[in-house]
Amino acid sequence: MPGRIQSIERAAAILRLLASGARGLSLAEISRSLELPKGTALGILRTLQHVGFVEQDPESGHYRLGGGMLSLGTRYLDGNELRTRALNWADTLASRSGESVRIGTLHKRQVLIVHHVFRPDSSAQTLDVGTLLPLHATAIGKALMAFDPLAVPDEDPATADDGDALTLTSFTRHTVTSPATLEQQLVEVRDSGWAWEVEELVEGEVSIAAPIRDRRGVTVGAIGVRGAVERLASSEGKPDMEQVSYVRDAARAISRELGVTPY
Repeated sequence: MPGRIQSIERAAAILRLLASGARGLSLAEISRSLELPKGTALGILRTLQHVGFVEQDPESGHYRLGGGMLSLGTRYLDGNELRTRALNWADTLASRSGESVRIGTLHKRQVLIVHHVFRPDSSAQTLDVGTLLPLHATAIGKALMAFDPLAVPDEDPATADDGDALTLTSFTRHTVTSPATLEQQLVEVRDSGWAWEVEELVEGEVSIAAPIRDRRGVTVGAIGVRGAVERLASSEGKPDMEQVSYVRDAARAISRELGVTPY
């Protein structure tokens, strides 16, 4: 059997790195981050630029993902049954809640956003489709962790796949970084059927989510709203239950689209 091709692995590493930096990265930053000689990194970048997967800002010289990658990603997402079945219900949820709506699935122990509906107002917003978010600091992630055993990282580095042991990174002072506390939250999510987080990923923001199941009863994703804490939480720190009901209604509707018997 032929072995792996190093140049393709390096190109993939560069694309992943650029995907994580919205402002773009310089050649020096890419070279240093991936421990590649500048000449090697430049050659790969120029090739990726030639095929449209990377573009270079003419003023800063920084590299970022090109339109060719967006096209490939959109084709993948358009073929995703979950996204296809959820489009109308996500729009409805955005209208009812007045907040932005995201649908996510499990991808390599992270949340992959497969659909995003902007908040229905005139504010400037950024499309999150294709973004990877942490499981433990998002409501969608907590919903996935509570109902999908494959979403829970292995706590033992010796048995975790690819050394992917449980790591609860802190994003704000509110992020849950205690495995015991997280597990208690997941118990509550399983009991209530929905999840939420308050300023765990972004200061001043709250998210609420509920699981989506397919015809087998398997959790295949989650749908949720995200917005300002003053709109989605009370002064006592409790979630807006009307918003919770909107999210749960949308999750049930999508689950029915996927073949789940109404409940």
